[in-house]
Amino acid sequence: MTSPAPRSAPPRRVVIVVFDGVQSLDLTGPLEVFDGADRYARRPPSSGPGYEIVVAAADTRPIRTSSRLQIVPDVALADVRGPIDTLVVAGGTGVRIAMTDPDLVAHVVRLAGDARRVTSVCTGAFLLAQAGLLDDRRATTHWSRCEEMAERFPAVHVEPDPIFTRDGNVFTSAGVTAGMDLALALVEDDLGRTAAHTIARHLVLFLRRPGNQAQFSAQLSTQLADRDEVRALQEWIADHPEADCTVAALARRAGMSPRNLARTFTDQVGTTPARYVEQVRLEVARRRLEESGDPVERIAVDTGFGTPETMRRSFVRALGVPPAEYRRRFRTSAA
Repeated sequence: MTSPAPRSAPPRRVVIVVFDGVQSLDLTGPLEVFDGADRYARRPPSSGPGYEIVVAAADTRPIRTSSRLQIVPDVALADVRGPIDTLVVAGGTGVRIAMTDPDLVAHVVRLAGDARRVTSVCTGAFLLAQAGLLDDRRATTHWSRCEEMAERFPAVHVEPDPIFTRDGNVFTSAGVTAGMDLALALVEDDLGRTAAHTIARHLVLFLRRPGNQAQFSAQLSTQLADRDEVRALQEWIADHPEADCTVAALARRAGMSPRNLARTFTDQVGTTPARYVEQVRLEVARRRLEESGDPVERIAVDTGFGTPETMRRSFVRALGVPPAEYRRRFRTSAA
């Protein structure tokens, strides 16, 4: 628990809800970010409130994380009273059992009612959904659990791609380290970009990834085809993103009709050829922007987008930022 120094305003109280089987990084990741922000707020010339961090569980007995690390909560959930700035519900393998605990779910509902904003990390979104706090809201969770969440909670608008989502005062984040991205974004909202940048540098993190940056690359977020000719096409597209990758051209390469290729590719890969090609080109363009100083115009041609405007539209649609802004956020020091 962080002990705040005297300030002109009380610290923002962050309550992190944990349980047996919690993912340790779902707790410690956001905790480190908020603790860093608290220390930043203590330093002159900052005079605003920092953060008081409270780790709460069903009781104060040690809990064991999914990696077998033991953590001693600061307080029992029943004893958390009064206004909360940010409620953080962690995730982990233990969430399946936690969801069946009516007292725990009731505490989450009560605490959410006292909170300025409600957040979850990874599968902590399942607890929020079980509590009814995600009904009719956009939400995300770990990529491997998005389909399950959509089936189990049809009232939740599950989005499998974003790093984190915001719907009103409710924020949900994807797997594990995405909780740190979300925490940095919240700190930036509270204390400004300089504070978030300082904390990110200290933790050796990106300042923050855009919330709707894809969780995975094209090759990882789609299926590897069973049919040899389609799998060979996937490999060829990855090696030749600048080539003619229209359905007609790909069909000729695979020895199939365009209509048959479109149907077979979608069945085998889980997405259309055009969408797959765009994902691959985005991934290659992102790496070039991060790792090189090449002009955007050249990258657009080399990655198959053709023109900077075409690449810009694809970046904005998929990532929420244009190429120049993406480079500014993620360009490596070596580049």
